[in-house]
Amino acid sequence: MAEKTISIIIPVFNEEKSVKRLHEEITAVMKKLDYFYEIIFVDDGSTDETLAELKKLFPVKVISLTKNFGKSQALQAGFDQAGGDYLITLDGDLQDDPEEIPNFIKALGRGADLVCGWKYRRLDSFGRRFFSTLANGMTKFFTKTAVHDMNCCYKGYKKKVIKELRLFGDMHRYIPAIVSDSGFIVGEIKVNHRPRSYGKSKYGLKRLLNGLFDFITLLFLRRFIDRPMHFFGLYGLILSFAGFIILVYLTWLKIFQGSLIGGRPLLFLGVLALVVGVQSFSLGCLGELLIRQSGSAKKNYVIKEKVNKPDSAN
Repeated sequence: MAEKTISIIIPVFNEEKSVKRLHEEITAVMKKLDYFYEIIFVDDGSTDETLAELKKLFPVKVISLTKNFGKSQALQAGFDQAGGDYLITLDGDLQDDPEEIPNFIKALGRGADLVCGWKYRRLDSFGRRFFSTLANGMTKFFTKTAVHDMNCCYKGYKKKVIKELRLFGDMHRYIPAIVSDSGFIVGEIKVNHRPRSYGKSKYGLKRLLNGLFDFITLLFLRRFIDRPMHFFGLYGLILSFAGFIILVYLTWLKIFQGSLIGGRPLLFLGVLALVVGVQSFSLGCLGELLIRQSGSAKKNYVIKEKVNKPDSAN
């Protein structure tokens, strides 16, 4: 019996021309290896014939979501359904080469908890490569996570990492930083990157902005996820104190110098600072209550249909 079981998870959205060939390449690779394995395709609300094509494959597990929930939730759905000791994720557009799967397994066996693929010779447009390099550089600088290609979907995970990982928004872009911050060992290997054969890239301005907002969220969560009062309370205290000092000063002018303060902009500033400060402090208190009463993160995807054709073994 093989020592480990491997779950290969592929989130897809409108990849009807790619899924059959990708499945064939993965099975060809896995048949050479002495592992039990399962191939899980997560159809993230495709509007073409992707689901119909997936149902023709064998062996396969297909998870069909009710709509397009985004890549993070598609990955999370795959994680929740996977039973392997090691999990490999890759894109469904044929740009990730399945021949790299044995290298991920070896790297996980050498001690890494998460192994990230590095597309060191990336075959994408200049614009996409430029923004990817910029985003990776910023993330590496602020999070201190030594990974060249943070957003590469081609990754290998140990099961213990998946148990602690809960994705939301577009946070799949920053999995290495999240995992590293939890104390797991993050490794990296170079992977072969192939040109897109079918369809068009889903990358665009919307995804760029989503990535920026989620990056800000990541920085906030890394420092304050379990102590919101340290963020909201600090700024609330500063604003409240500033507003209080301003109002005390104006009160002194009114009482001891008889000055008119009703129309002064400083009065409005003092009141505003005091009110916003108290509100910010209150948000910190509410945040502390919520994190102590909340259990696990809410599941943010809905499964429409599951197809399970028995796993293959070699």
